[in-house]
Amino acid sequence: MDRRKFLGSSLLASALSVFPHQWSRSSTRAETFQLNYAPHFGMFRHSAPGGVLNELDFMAEQGFRSLEDNDMKKRPLEQQRQIAARMEKHNMQMGVFVAHTIFWTEPNLAGGKAEGRELFLKEIQESVEVAKRVNAKWMTVVPGHVDLRKDMGYQTAHVVESLKRAAEILEPHGLVMVLEPLNKRDHPGLFLTKAAQAYEICKAVDSPSCKILFDIYHQQITEGNLIPNIEASWEEIAYFQVGDNPGRREPTTGEINYLNVFKHIHAKGFNGIIGMEHGNSRPGADGEMAVIEAYRKSDSF
Repeated sequence: MDRRKFLGSSLLASALSVFPHQWSRSSTRAETFQLNYAPHFGMFRHSAPGGVLNELDFMAEQGFRSLEDNDMKKRPLEQQRQIAARMEKHNMQMGVFVAHTIFWTEPNLAGGKAEGRELFLKEIQESVEVAKRVNAKWMTVVPGHVDLRKDMGYQTAHVVESLKRAAEILEPHGLVMVLEPLNKRDHPGLFLTKAAQAYEICKAVDSPSCKILFDIYHQQITEGNLIPNIEASWEEIAYFQVGDNPGRREPTTGEINYLNVFKHIHAKGFNGIIGMEHGNSRPGADGEMAVIEAYRKSDSF
């Protein structure tokens, strides 16, 4: 889950290096986007040097209404509070953060062992407090690696049982874990890979606190057929993430027709967050401006 880079002109970038806290905060805010795109920290670090609060100010000025930060749970408590206060100032929403330890190379939830389940539930409980602190509603859950010694049916039953227990923790607080299928090329061996699989699991858990994070980058690699698959799993989708393929960079840099995909999502009435979980195709402040321009173009349906 890498996080990335940047924006502006070379002249502006050189000026910022001399005056790191005076990147020209504007009294006017750019027009907001039709959909609610959420950048992450580091994406605009050249355009708004000086730390995450400056980046938040810059994001708000550019018309972004949300923030996504996978590493929020790892941040010091005081910084979490500062970020929350700055987002509140700008009337910004908090997107997903990663709720638990992800087991990339060995089974955890799929294996059905009590210790793995209890660790997961403990970390979900901890994430409730993080969510309250930063005014978040959604948190990412990845069930981890497959158990090669067990049939997929048994593994699915183990995962569903763990998620039911987690949903019992989250429901009283109105919080939602979003299950993210990941592609096998970048993350070989993981249990959850397809939208239909996530849909099946959400139906089995049967809770408003267990939904799908549909990452368009991952699903383009895994199965393509994006709009029909979004349509088929729509009632269980609570959150989107994006990145173009190949390269996992901003829209317009790869093969995905994000203008049409975003148009479909908007026409369906989606008013949630679309996380910008990708890198920048070009370095420095110029590359950061290119990211914003790409979203303006892809949002102009």
